[in-house]
Amino acid sequence: MAPDPQTLLFLFGAGVAGGIVSVIVSLASLITFPALLAVGLPPVVANMTNTVALSFTGVGAAIGSRRELHGQRSELVPLAVVAAAGGLTGAALLLLLPGRSFELVAPVLVAGASATLLVQPRLQARLGHSSGGRTPIRILGYFLVTVYTGYFGAAGGVLALVVLVTVLARPFIEVNAAKNALAGVANGVAALAFALFGVVAWWYVLPLAAGMFAGGLVGPAIARRIPSETLRVLVGVSGLVVAVVLARSAYGLG
Repeated sequence: MAPDPQTLLFLFGAGVAGGIVSVIVSLASLITFPALLAVGLPPVVANMTNTVALSFTGVGAAIGSRRELHGQRSELVPLAVVAAAGGLTGAALLLLLPGRSFELVAPVLVAGASATLLVQPRLQARLGHSSGGRTPIRILGYFLVTVYTGYFGAAGGVLALVVLVTVLARPFIEVNAAKNALAGVANGVAALAFALFGVVAWWYVLPLAAGMFAGGLVGPAIARRIPSETLRVLVGVSGLVVAVVLARSAYGLG
């Protein structure tokens, strides 16, 4: 059954915000996943629905970041293969493991994602001085990040950025654009698996995906003009609050 107009508008707005946040601070799911829970979807269905919608952020961001992506094709094609393999592996884990497993681990994932976002500058400062290069360890690290992206994905972009700054010897804004495009590949493959074998609330995908595409499209222009520190901290703290709420429900806390 189709949601009411207020729900559709709410999800579209959440999608726009999520798409912009994804481009700037790599954490769309800490906005869009709770939004889907708020309109009544069960956690696993919300996660699959969110991943399908997230793939549209990658499309919009790739279009909006054409300037930053220019000249990166030879570097990104091999990484896109890794992203596709990791996204498919993560999706398979979500489909094969019991739904209750995800409900129990979701608060931990959200809390970890939020904490990762809050310490993102320190992680980048620690790992971002590399001259770049596709070593086996770095590629394995990126593969594991994309597995996580396919399984849940919140802060997957943050983790991917931490790895990619050690792989791509390019300015940060170009690495960020590459991260967005590659995340679209990982989410797209996972979304296809969920569409074929999972449970996706398609009526909820439509407004969320439309919003994410729009947010991903305008996000690069915003990222070029405003500092993201305040937004990064706000979303990270909000994510920790969401994690507490999910934990109270999943673990039966008072």
